[in-house]
Amino acid sequence: MSFKTSLIRTAIKWTPKALILWVGNIVLRGIATLTDFQLDLDNRTAFIRTRLQGEAEPIEIWLDNFTLLQDGENYHFMLSEARSNKVWLTNLLDRFTGKAWKIPEVPQLKPHLGLAAELLKPKN
Repeated sequence: MSFKTSLIRTAIKWTPKALILWVGNIVLRGIATLTDFQLDLDNRTAFIRTRLQGEAEPIEIWLDNFTLLQDGENYHFMLSEARSNKVWLTNLLDRFTGKAWKIPEVPQLKPHLGLAAELLKPKN
């Protein structure tokens, strides 16, 4: 692991949850309220809890074993398992899990995909 990747991984671990929730709620203003967020890069897991505007119950999503794979010049995102407390959302997530999804070539992102792939490389 490069020094740069190690530094970014540490910054992600040290980012206060309150800051993530604050920024997330600015982005989601008028759509939803982000109430919880957990990201564990070492174990490739994430948890998100949000409440959509006008809805009483929150939506919870668990993501397990996500990776970013490099195949020559192309990059693919893969999510092994995803579930939710909402049946309809779990069924929708099932359509995306277990498949390698090609990341479109966006010129602004291309220089950063190698670093992202190093951060999210598959567990050994």
